[in-house]
Amino acid sequence: MSAFNAIGEEREIDRDEFTPGNEPQPTWCPGCGDFGVLKALKQALPEVGRNPEEVLTVTGIGCSGKLNSYLDSYGFHTIHGRSLPVARAAKLANPELEVVAAGGDGDGYGIGGNHFMHTARENHDMTYIVFNNEVFGLTKGQTSPTSPKGHKSKTQPSGSAKTPLRPLSMSLNAGAGYVARTAAVNPNQAKEIIKEAIEYDGFAHIDFLTQCPTWNKDAKQYVPYIDIQDSDDYEHDINDREEAARMMFETENKLYEGEVLTGRYYVDDESPSYQQEKQAIGEMPEEPLVERYFDDDYEWERSYDLLERHK
Repeated sequence: MSAFNAIGEEREIDRDEFTPGNEPQPTWCPGCGDFGVLKALKQALPEVGRNPEEVLTVTGIGCSGKLNSYLDSYGFHTIHGRSLPVARAAKLANPELEVVAAGGDGDGYGIGGNHFMHTARENHDMTYIVFNNEVFGLTKGQTSPTSPKGHKSKTQPSGSAKTPLRPLSMSLNAGAGYVARTAAVNPNQAKEIIKEAIEYDGFAHIDFLTQCPTWNKDAKQYVPYIDIQDSDDYEHDINDREEAARMMFETENKLYEGEVLTGRYYVDDESPSYQQEKQAIGEMPEEPLVERYFDDDYEWERSYDLLERHK
């Protein structure tokens, strides 16, 4: 069954369908927070009615890059920092496909930071999960963009001299329509946030705190945590951009003070997705490109001819 003709099939879906038969047991380090991402994603996908043939997971390089090896769906393992452009192309060609991109904090906020910024700005309809453990894990513990100031590593043996990047604030400023933070130690919240992100029509960014007990013992387990939606101390309007910005700034300050805040920070219910905007101005066909592969009568166009209008 292909990812094209399986879309829209109505049947009951079991989360075990997303467990591959050839490599069912992940090989992340014991205690790694990445297990929490995989579990939450496996729980969320059936609850939004998606089966494995309707899902594409696109990953970069790093511990997070193993996600599509442990999830039975269509998968594409890209080079470092390049999961988002591949995910964008797949979604534009087949809009009904559920596209989930993933990367680590080094992969997504460092090497792939440019792609992150512009994918958010253009509001491409996909879910982007960043496994944020504040360190380069797979390459054995180098300082990452989210490592706290003073953090000692192989690349910064005297301690990082710079303050860490603010991923939530950066995402909002770039234009993401859905911004949230969750943690592996809060599995119920993680599942619900991933569900909401998948259902959101636009670019949904989840900063997912994943503890690394092997290479980042400073971060420990990201506990205790506070769900800002359950606390009167951190109440804000998630549809108000200015309030969301203040709440994100406070959250990013408190993380390095030992207080872990998680939850939904911003949801824009009005901005059209990239595809919707392109279709509105006539630069993208209503008929998905993928349908042409199944149309024996379609007369294929040459890329050169399509460029004529821009001369």
